Amino acid sequence: MAEDAPNAAAEGTQPAPPEGSTDASPPASGAKVAAEALLPSLSIWPPSQRTRDAVVRRLVQTLAAPSVLSQRYGAVPEPEAERAAAAVEAEAFAAASESAAGASPASVEEGIEVLQAYSKEVSRRLLELAKSRSATAAAPAEASAESEDSSAPAEAAVSEE
Repeated sequence: MAEDAPNAAAEGTQPAPPEGSTDASPPASGAKVAAEALLPSLSIWPPSQRTRDAVVRRLVQTLAAPSVLSQRYGAVPEPEAERAAAAVEAEAFAAASESAAGASPASVEEGIEVLQAYSKEVSRRLLELAKSRSATAAAPAEASAESEDSSAPAEAAVSEE
């Protein structure tokens, strides 16, 4: 047993009780509390600023670079995409925070629910932005196409006279 003590001290553990010993009680709960205090706490909501910045970067990439969204609704110039992405993320964060009643969720499950609401809100707002931008861009193009069509018969009438 004396031989076990130096190894145990070097490893930072206590030596095992000798066989037949009645001291086989579990470790003290104080050790468990100390171990839990050393572990980082898991917080799902709110996301860190680093995470929010990553969301904005990804939104910019989705709007400005070739993607399913930009192919369907048109790419957005990068400076405009940066402003729009920051606004979309901030609005989605505010909406999700409001749904969380302004306080940090009491459990990880509640945090996950708020994070899912945030994610859905980002997606919904991004799609709305792309659709509205596409509709705005299409309206002047349709108007100019209609004016070209309506001017063609007038020009033909003038040339006949």
